[in-house]
Amino acid sequence: MSEYYVGLMSGTSMDALDAVLVDFTENPPRLAATLSRPLPPTLRARLLDLSSAADNEIERGALADQQLGRFSAETVEQLLESAAVASQRVKAIGSHGQTIRHAPDASPPYTVQIGDGNTIAQLTGITTIADFRRRDMVVGGQGAPLVPAFHNALYRDGRCERVILNIGGMANISILPADGGQPVRGFDTGPGNILLDSWCQLQQGEPFDVDGRWAASGQLNSELLQRLLNDPYFRLAPPKSTGREYFNHNWLEARLHHSLPTEDIQATLVELTVRSIAEAIHQYSPASEEVVVCGGGAYNGYLMQRLAANLSGVRVESSAAKGIEPRWIEAMAFAWLARRTLRQLPGNLPAVTGASEAVILGAIYPANPVS
Repeated sequence: MSEYYVGLMSGTSMDALDAVLVDFTENPPRLAATLSRPLPPTLRARLLDLSSAADNEIERGALADQQLGRFSAETVEQLLESAAVASQRVKAIGSHGQTIRHAPDASPPYTVQIGDGNTIAQLTGITTIADFRRRDMVVGGQGAPLVPAFHNALYRDGRCERVILNIGGMANISILPADGGQPVRGFDTGPGNILLDSWCQLQQGEPFDVDGRWAASGQLNSELLQRLLNDPYFRLAPPKSTGREYFNHNWLEARLHHSLPTEDIQATLVELTVRSIAEAIHQYSPASEEVVVCGGGAYNGYLMQRLAANLSGVRVESSAAKGIEPRWIEAMAFAWLARRTLRQLPGNLPAVTGASEAVILGAIYPANPVS
């Protein structure tokens, strides 16, 4: 009998909702079906507006919360239809929701993910777990990253130290020591695709730089790169996490002191992502022999080429080489976290988030009993 869970993930790029159907009957879990749906333009605009302070936020946030909840429910229904799996066979949905604020260093710290779990549970008829990050913050954690626990379950290898690198809007690493007695470590290294995508949208009118071709046509500007790397975030010791509210187009504009060819800026932004990742790995995982890349950045050929050049002597490969396409790993992680919650098992790693203890994550929205 299959043990199905659904995972939903919408990242900092806010371009699409990724949905996966995962069967946990065996280990490793089996990816049974996948679906990615672009966010409707009106919803995406609402979410982007909510990422920075503005008027009437409560009403706008409530509307976006409902709209994303309904879109999530529709996506789950389409996913299950494509897989010919009835909703009654799914134990739960793990929904990350859309992060609209993440302030782990505020006093008190807070984070906000929307996408109403009540709506998802009611419309799908499936128990839904959402709001995964705040419980970790209650016990002093950053609320992020949460995926290293799943990376550890999926990819730890006693033969070598391995780093799992997720390059989404932000980039984060999970350090998996070969010694099973050593704790997993992980943190956000800084911007992943977010600056690359926003600069490409502004200058090229395209949502992203396909395969990094535009960046590859430019030249690295060392002065600009150093100015970007001088940001204090890169020198912070982990645990640490960040998001769109910090690294965004305004952050970049404040550091563009003189005119440069637009393609040179794109090339330099690639190097910012790559250098910040590579320096973090060199500093915190000098023994690593392998870096497995997931997230949208794994499809950027130029970025992957530059990453390999900056990690000389380390094998760099896409998670596809391990059997799972890069874009689905994070959605799978939230299916896994939902399963942990229903089994009353903790989902955070204190050594990663800085929490004082391991805790059960998420709010549970039960399905109505079948009449």
